[in-house]
Amino acid sequence: MHLLSAGAVAVLLFGIVYQVSSTVTVIGTYGETLELPCNNGAPPPDNVMFFQWKLNPSESGMMIKKLKGKPFEVLAKDGYSSRVSMMDNGSMFLEALTLEDQKVFNCMVVTLQGLFEYHVSVVVHKDPTNLELSEQAAELEIGKLAKIGQCNAIDANPAANITWFKNNKTLSADGKGIVIDDSVQVHAVTGLSTTSSTLRYSAGKGDADASFTCGTLDLAGQPRVSLPVTFTITYPTENVSLKVLSEGVLLEGDNVTLRCVADGNPAPTTFNFFIKGEVKNVVDSDSYTMTNINRDATGEYKCSLAEKPSLEASINLTVSYLNVDLSPSEEVVKKAGDTLVVALKVNSSGDHKVSWTKDNGLLKADQVPTFKNLTYSDAGVYEGQVTLGPLRRVVSFQLVVEGAPVITLLTKRLGGDGRHKVLTCEAEGYPKPTITWSVNGTWLEETPYINGKVSQKITVVPSANLTVYCTVSNQFSQQIQSINVSSLFEEVRMDKQDQSDNGDQTKLAIGIVAGLLLVGVIVGLAYWIYMKRSKQGSWKTGELENGSSEEEKKLEEKVEENSQKAEM
Repeated sequence: MHLLSAGAVAVLLFGIVYQVSSTVTVIGTYGETLELPCNNGAPPPDNVMFFQWKLNPSESGMMIKKLKGKPFEVLAKDGYSSRVSMMDNGSMFLEALTLEDQKVFNCMVVTLQGLFEYHVSVVVHKDPTNLELSEQAAELEIGKLAKIGQCNAIDANPAANITWFKNNKTLSADGKGIVIDDSVQVHAVTGLSTTSSTLRYSAGKGDADASFTCGTLDLAGQPRVSLPVTFTITYPTENVSLKVLSEGVLLEGDNVTLRCVADGNPAPTTFNFFIKGEVKNVVDSDSYTMTNINRDATGEYKCSLAEKPSLEASINLTVSYLNVDLSPSEEVVKKAGDTLVVALKVNSSGDHKVSWTKDNGLLKADQVPTFKNLTYSDAGVYEGQVTLGPLRRVVSFQLVVEGAPVITLLTKRLGGDGRHKVLTCEAEGYPKPTITWSVNGTWLEETPYINGKVSQKITVVPSANLTVYCTVSNQFSQQIQSINVSSLFEEVRMDKQDQSDNGDQTKLAIGIVAGLLLVGVIVGLAYWIYMKRSKQGSWKTGELENGSSEEEKKLEEKVEENSQKAEM
């Protein structure tokens, strides 16, 4: 009789406890070892007598048992005999899991108090062996529903769910532009499932660089994604444009390449180029090159598809040029006072700018220099610069103004120490005038020859009055001017005489004033005597007497006033 039967009989005869627990599910990985807990993982009771594992009662066969304190004993006679083992806590290990192991196993625990049964259900999972994208399309035509490919998740349990992605974003079937068909096949021997998912997709122009992938989740919930694939999207040409590959401004002598660009895919390879009224057919290329162009190349150019001439494009080209002619253009020699006409002719493809410099100094006006009455200061190197974008032309001429020398300034002054005199002679002319003096003085300095002018200074110590001559000369003529220079000694004597004369004049003025005062006193005294006598001859006339008395008093006051002034 089986142990279970004996246990049941003991329960019936002796009233021993018999208890069956609910089923516990454990999940194992295909091909690996799984632990099946006997009592839901709880420690076994201390009075345990033995453990025993068997298949579900609906199936026959004991598998393994273990008495307390004894090694386990394998009872199975089938394929489980080499795959099962047991722990002291009653747990059974099942090695090399297959889908056939997805069953319910029973663990029986016998103790002094009774018999306890625990049911364990085994589920076996397996990730797909491989995730591959097959049957890929060679190319996709825009606007047409076409098969992208088939994604296969091979040998999985349970069957894998496949998701499609475009540029890492999930694609959902809409029955129109996106159609997804899934199918599952079960292996006849292993029972593993292979899921196949087919994507049909209607591509647009924006899908030319799109990447497509398929993916699923493994048992741990982590994504598994196939390698990305891209497709060539084909569509007809709708627009054509004409471009110039040359960079910058076009200049005479350049090579110019025109490129006809079509937006179709694959791109057309046969074009017609319209070059100055001529049709140039180009095969296996989209470009046409013109070499060594000139200003006559300016104008409109066109291109079109050879197989569809109605699709065309055009562009206007401008060849920049700048020609400058200057008259005079070399050295020109003129006389002072002459007139010089300067002419600048510019032939250009657009608006240009002109600037002028003289001896590297920028002139204020940008107009051509004009000379109506040449002076020596007009002489110099004139340079005209004409620009048009990157084009630059420079022309120049040198103006020489020549003439006989002329003395413009002849001066003298006393030196700072008062012991010599400084003579300055300034002249202008071309070639440079030579300055000479009629006296032997000490050469002081000569200024640089600028704008036809030069000056020279000398110092002299004249012991007598003299006339000094300055002579300026060049190859055309000479000019002489004189200046009177007085002796330093004569000037000293004259200064002293001037001081003496000033003292005499002061004394003379004082004498004149004193004489005038003395005359006034004398005149007043004589008048007083006269009036006195007149009074004595008319004493009988009281009126005259009174009048004479008043006049006498006034005369006395006048005499006294003049006397005081004379004393001063």
